[in-house]
Amino acid sequence: MVREISAGGVVIRKREDAWWMAAIEPPDDSARTATGASPRAAKAKTVLALPKGLVDPGEKPLETALREVQEETGVTAELIAKLADIKYVYTRSWGDGSRVFKIVSFYLMRYRAGRINEISPAMRIEVARALWVPLQDAPTLLAYKGEKQMAKRALEYVQSHSEV
Repeated sequence: MVREISAGGVVIRKREDAWWMAAIEPPDDSARTATGASPRAAKAKTVLALPKGLVDPGEKPLETALREVQEETGVTAELIAKLADIKYVYTRSWGDGSRVFKIVSFYLMRYRAGRINEISPAMRIEVARALWVPLQDAPTLLAYKGEKQMAKRALEYVQSHSEV
């Protein structure tokens, strides 16, 4: 079985006494299927996900997460804490149709700068749009089980760490 190692971020910011989280919307079914969701299920509603991507050779997972956040959302962020690793298996809908064992390391990050959705035209093949969503709603808004869990962990973290 093929293995893939990825990393991503749960980027949060506080505005008007509420926590917000950066999310992305993939552009089409091929992007959704690559993350393990069935295309038919994905069409039922807007699919929201967390920014993430493959760890490049020589790159550390945190570096990947910071890079992917900037590329896919248009914002820069800084590390607060590692949330967890999620693991799952999916079947590629392209190329050889291989089954893939995937590990994604997720980090909780604080927004530093930038404008959400100001991303390069080349990124539009991966991201239709990036947007801020209320962190408290994120566990129900995100499409994928593991990412829902990461949003819940982020919410629990900010509720238990007043210094954030």
